[in-house]
Amino acid sequence: MHAIHTLIVDLTLITIYAGITTLIFKKLKQPTVLGYILAGIFAGPFFNFVPTVSDKENLTLWADIGVIFLLFGLGLEFSFNKMMNVGKSAMITATANIFFMLFLGYNTGLLLGWPVIDSFFLGSMISMSSTTIIIKAFDDLNVKKQRFTDLVFGVLIVEDIVGILLLVLLPTIALGSTIDSQELAISTAKLVFFLVLCFVIGIYLVPTFLKKISAFLNDEMLLLITISLCFGMVLLATSSGFSSALGAFIMGSILAETEIIEKIEKNFKPLKDFFGAVFFVSVGMMVDPAMFVKYAWPILVITTIVISGKVLFSCFGFLLSGQNLKTSIQGGFSLAQVGEFAFIIASLGMSIGVLNQRVYPTIVAVSVITTFLTPMMIKASDQVYKKISRLLPQKWNTLIERNTSLADETRMEERRWKLLFKSYFLRLVLFSMLLYTIIALSAYFIRPFVYELIPNNFGARLAVTAVTFILTAPFLKALIGWETILPLYLKEKITLLACKLSSASSEDAKQTILKRLENKLDFCSVSHETEDARNFFISNNKIAALYYKLWMSKKLNRLPLILLTSFRLMLVLFFIAVIIHQFLTENPRVTLALAVIAILIISQSRWLFNQYMSIETQFLKNLNGSRREEEAPPAEEERKPEERKPTEK
Repeated sequence: MHAIHTLIVDLTLITIYAGITTLIFKKLKQPTVLGYILAGIFAGPFFNFVPTVSDKENLTLWADIGVIFLLFGLGLEFSFNKMMNVGKSAMITATANIFFMLFLGYNTGLLLGWPVIDSFFLGSMISMSSTTIIIKAFDDLNVKKQRFTDLVFGVLIVEDIVGILLLVLLPTIALGSTIDSQELAISTAKLVFFLVLCFVIGIYLVPTFLKKISAFLNDEMLLLITISLCFGMVLLATSSGFSSALGAFIMGSILAETEIIEKIEKNFKPLKDFFGAVFFVSVGMMVDPAMFVKYAWPILVITTIVISGKVLFSCFGFLLSGQNLKTSIQGGFSLAQVGEFAFIIASLGMSIGVLNQRVYPTIVAVSVITTFLTPMMIKASDQVYKKISRLLPQKWNTLIERNTSLADETRMEERRWKLLFKSYFLRLVLFSMLLYTIIALSAYFIRPFVYELIPNNFGARLAVTAVTFILTAPFLKALIGWETILPLYLKEKITLLACKLSSASSEDAKQTILKRLENKLDFCSVSHETEDARNFFISNNKIAALYYKLWMSKKLNRLPLILLTSFRLMLVLFFIAVIIHQFLTENPRVTLALAVIAILIISQSRWLFNQYMSIETQFLKNLNGSRREEEAPPAEEERKPEERKPTEK
């Protein structure tokens, strides 16, 4: 009789256990992921009442493949259009949720006596909700068509992006004895470069390639090609120093933009389900049931923090973004759980040896409890809303309703927000890449040359810093954005033109001034925004006009606009600090002081603004010029004889 490999025996055990537990959980109308975790506990080394897995190393390899396929499947459901169209409500809520829960989780870990790294991982794990569990709960409760579900899905998209970034940045933070800001900045810049290059090149090449071979594609070939593309990007990502999960997500998001995405998802779903099940079973295998009793106090504390914190911060984010009280409570109660990203982050921490053994069973227990409670929380949200609305003072209810009565934005305003978000993120990435490139070129080429030219060390450092600032200043000015001075700028220009109009002597001079005044007033009206919505890279003038229009149209818009501008200011401050730290001084206090002075000078400099506008104008002129040449009709002498106009005799 031939011996059976232990891997086959182990797979037999986990599939039997997983089949039984998921059937039970399906009958109980609970998410199947909980059944997989329970199956893992049965198959793990800590549960001896039934046969258990004997070769954990092989299953760990399969679980790693499961993570790759899970992230690849997540990428297939993700698209750039979805990201750009999440809207301000989802953006504000996700930002508030992630930031406050990360802060709350970190401090909770410290209060429990955990080390800094364990606390930071805890904050990262509880800051994101579960896409899988929420979708399942919405399906079971038949609420997918309600208003709050679209907002929740938007929040989940933003959280998924942040989860991918955390998977890349957490090892850099965890493996250092301290958080090195310079190393972290370099890792972030490398990540941005890698993402942009992969997305730009991949979106150009992969859909084109699949379109050309579409005539030869059957289901079998399509599955092989998509898997080979997935593992090819995984290999590229790991060779570049990033995680395999990042590579899988990137290729999935690239394929999400193809015309055959539905066919790809249909073919790939069985593989994703099987390997995903293996991964979640492997999560359960690492859990000792006795740890639930041993760490009952941390589990209870973290569960309470997760439920109360996510409900509070999500409701606050939705209200802040202009949603009514009922929608905010429904959305907040839907997001009150720990997601599958927590397992992936915990596995990452365990694999690089920086997490304490207690963290894994604790976060699994919290996830199980909050997952069980999710359908009940969604059901209870309606009753909670009615009780809160009755308990709140009438003045508060009136204030909330007045501030959120316009939450359903007009189609025109929604287009403005989408266009602003698209341009905001595109410019953020492009200018960051450009600034990083200039700094790198200064470090590798300009600095050695200047050091040879100027013998004085301080003089050389000062010269390199000055040259780098001169090269980066127009783009730093553009990254700051001049929307903060736009109302004053327009008021000054319009007042000046009105004075000139009143003192103009000739009729021609009056007409010229009137035309210029009309242009300034048209600038505020943003009448061209529908046309610009088709263009991804739009003029800085028009972005400022969008900003001004949104600012003036509704007071509720001002906080998100301030947050967007503040983030850009922080990014500019970061780049200035990097330049000073890299080329001039390593003293953190001097660096911070000089960076603040520099940002004040740059933000107030009209000359830098004019320099950047001349660069942008020339760029857009070249871009539109080439487009006009392509669309221009042929000259009279180049037309065919039958197309020429008859000449008058």
